[in-house]
Amino acid sequence: MKRLASIPCLALALLALSLSGCDKQPAKSQTAPGAAAGLQSTDQKASYGIGYNLGTNLSHEKNLQADKAALVAGIEDGLAGAKTRVPEAELQAAFAALQQKAAAAMAAEGEKQMAAGNAFLAKNKSRPGVKTTASGLQYEVMVQGTGRKPKATDSVRVHYHGTLIDGTVFDSSVQRGQPAEFAVTGVIPGWTEALQLMPVGSKWKLFVPPGIAYGPRARGAIPPNAVLVFEVELLGIK
Repeated sequence: MKRLASIPCLALALLALSLSGCDKQPAKSQTAPGAAAGLQSTDQKASYGIGYNLGTNLSHEKNLQADKAALVAGIEDGLAGAKTRVPEAELQAAFAALQQKAAAAMAAEGEKQMAAGNAFLAKNKSRPGVKTTASGLQYEVMVQGTGRKPKATDSVRVHYHGTLIDGTVFDSSVQRGQPAEFAVTGVIPGWTEALQLMPVGSKWKLFVPPGIAYGPRARGAIPPNAVLVFEVELLGIK
């Protein structure tokens, strides 16, 4: 079997996710009695972390019902440098089928989000206090500040709380208890537009269509074509 270069993007992504998380404490980690005795060296702990994160990410892959025995067999054969038990052509066909399934699921979810988002925005724009810009950005002034407005060349310090239209929280500096700092042009277009309209000291609620957010790309807990809702407080300009 060819090395990593031949493995399709989905498999590489899962492997990358497992490696990227191996320096973190596994969530809800509960060590079984006596298990720690076999995980003493740095190599053992790192190996366990890679395996744990790979398993966690595979468990979140909706388009794959991972077979534990087959997964373990593949890892063992790969570590041993053994010949694959499944012909290369069949492996590539299986990876391709999985990618097609994932792409179809992503497209279906994108259509679902687009329909729900359009209905939400159409209803939301008629609420008192909601304003709509030429780009489709909707915003509601919660607190109007009196400071100056940022320019495109500025960096800002903000507190924000981001949700999907169903209320699911996907990111929040408020929950972390730490304001964020970034360039005005270093964020999604909807934010770049809104920040330049907000005087310092303002707190606005933004309703950002996918065309000026992340579009058809899924991003962590954000589905494709999702409308994003933010409460943004502009604390200052750097």
